[in-house]
Amino acid sequence: MSPEEVAAFLEGGRVLQVASLHPDGRPHLVPMWYVVDDGRVVFRSFTASQKIRNLRRDPRLSVLVEEGEEYAELRGVMIQGTARLVEDPEYVLAVYGRLAAKYAIVGGAPRALSPDELEAAFGRHAAKNTAVIVRPERVASWNHRKLGGAY
Repeated sequence: MSPEEVAAFLEGGRVLQVASLHPDGRPHLVPMWYVVDDGRVVFRSFTASQKIRNLRRDPRLSVLVEEGEEYAELRGVMIQGTARLVEDPEYVLAVYGRLAAKYAIVGGAPRALSPDELEAAFGRHAAKNTAVIVRPERVASWNHRKLGGAY
């Protein structure tokens, strides 16, 4: 995919697979909801979670967004890079707000929350969370839809 196609694909993606490293080197792989902020993938998790503990010790990670059921439909973007951990509650709360606009985490449908709604829904959680900004070092993408049935 072109850089523009990668950006559009990430904007529209739904689930981010996040791989961090346990102390013994084994991968820790989890699905996360995410947003794109200033061209970078961002997700949040409780600071006490295994993935955050792993990333604090070793900031290397890989993330993957993919889609497709049939081989001819497969598309994806994998980013290898490092994690920038942000513990600022205001930033984490803003990430919660972006997530609420993308995913149905408050009520039955995704929607933008007012500052008061955002604070009521997630304010008490923000200080217990860490946002992760993925700093890309290598990006790989594929789009089997462009193959036209030829493999």
